[in-house]
Amino acid sequence: MALQLIGAGFGRTGTLSLYTALNSLGLPSYHMVEVLRNRANRHHLAFWRRVAAGQPGQQHPWDEVFAGYAAAVDNPASCVWRELVAANPEAKVILTLHPGGADAWYESTLETIYFTERMWQFQLLAAVSPFARALGDMTHQLVWQRAHRGTMVNRQAAIARYHEHIEEVKAAVPPERLLVYSVDQGWDPLCAFLDLPAPQSPFPHVNDRAEIQATIGLINLAAFGIIAAGAVGLAGLGGLALAAARSRR
Repeated sequence: MALQLIGAGFGRTGTLSLYTALNSLGLPSYHMVEVLRNRANRHHLAFWRRVAAGQPGQQHPWDEVFAGYAAAVDNPASCVWRELVAANPEAKVILTLHPGGADAWYESTLETIYFTERMWQFQLLAAVSPFARALGDMTHQLVWQRAHRGTMVNRQAAIARYHEHIEEVKAAVPPERLLVYSVDQGWDPLCAFLDLPAPQSPFPHVNDRAEIQATIGLINLAAFGIIAAGAVGLAGLGGLALAAARSRR
């Protein structure tokens, strides 16, 4: 199935709400949650690591992850929006913006999905967990370096990159194929763009900040558990060394 809709907006611009809305409209959608849900076989994460290791503009066998999906939004797909537009010339493009503006987007990103970069606890977990190591490697290369160009460490630079990205998408996609959209606009502009009837139900405003921060809490616990286990192991080795030294006296 060729993609019908490509999301070019950065993560933390209402992409989970959009993902939920598109699924409810009958458009099976791809999002970072699909990468995490496929953790058991790690096929999706392995695919995105290959994309991250490739060159910008390089085409990949997209059907390996997008088979059965009609739309792709959020990281990591949004990091290769140009490649996906080239591979799916009939697809429409949606550029999501944070309802609160660039400053709110930056704060939201820093407090949630940027944990793979800013937390030493995650780096410690990645040292012992192959999945965490692969996830951190993929997001570092593809999201934070390629898409954001290493700007997240500097608020002013990151916000400038946010605005630059918006202009890049507008310049690259014909206006008739592009919807610049904020999820607080609800169903009407989205459904009009997709030529679908607007549902009577409320638009799904999904905020997963609490869930991500709970995950961050678990990473903290895991990191301190690793430290504690290491301390116990070192104490045990110290005890064995002391016993061996005494036995040689």
